[in-house]
Amino acid sequence: MTAGGAAPRPDSVEDLFAAVLTGEHGPDPAGLVATSAFWLHHGTRLAGGDTTYLNQYVLVRLGGSFGACAFEAGEVDPGVCRDASGMPLDVLLRKGPRPLRIAALDAYLAEVLPHRGAIRAEAVTLPAGSPEIRAKARDAAIAGLLDSPDGAKVGLIGVVNPLVAAIRERGGVPLPCDFNLRRTQWGDPVSDDMEHVLGTADAVIATGMTLSNGTFDTVLSRCRERDVPLIVYAQTGSAVARAFLGAGVTALSAEPFPFSQFDAGPTTLYRYRAADDS
Repeated sequence: MTAGGAAPRPDSVEDLFAAVLTGEHGPDPAGLVATSAFWLHHGTRLAGGDTTYLNQYVLVRLGGSFGACAFEAGEVDPGVCRDASGMPLDVLLRKGPRPLRIAALDAYLAEVLPHRGAIRAEAVTLPAGSPEIRAKARDAAIAGLLDSPDGAKVGLIGVVNPLVAAIRERGGVPLPCDFNLRRTQWGDPVSDDMEHVLGTADAVIATGMTLSNGTFDTVLSRCRERDVPLIVYAQTGSAVARAFLGAGVTALSAEPFPFSQFDAGPTTLYRYRAADDS
């Protein structure tokens, strides 16, 4: 796959689907079975904040790997667990709601090359502790992938408050953009105009949720056109985003399932840089 330099780098998410279905990234998905599908829903409000994050995920298990994709409320029904479990993987890659397809693609690419076995992955251990401690450590690790001068405008596509703070601590000026939030914890206005942010930012940090809502290709193409760094922080589609390293994505913070919010002990995320992937 991409992290090993063997498979062609994709131009779009659908291009990646097509390449996987034709065996360019590993074994034929038609010969693989998705053992289990999961539907998860949880809420989080960090201490000192006024935002309740409501997250929904669909997950697909393939062998020893889990693929994950967040989705908007009501987009995927819990019945997916019955309908998708035990299905041939190629069926899930071709049909059904986009989040399920992304989760199946993520499971496939993670099974072909697990993050824990990728020699170019930098393992970062998040400390045990409260959600606030762990979120701060996670977002500091993400912001640590920025390689921009002080005062650089950093577009943040998908807003979490600790990451806004981490960007500022790195000397960046956050340009937050989100479809659901209107202000950060500190009162900064949050734009819903992604094109404006992508057109003015000196660097962009985007969540893996862009894979789920179909905006990833737009973010990718605009960053390519303007030749600005694109960092992806991904629980959703962490192995999918990895396939775009060196093809528009310059760095990645990959957090495969089980995610940090589901554990109070030490957990691991994996950081990649495109320069390490060439």
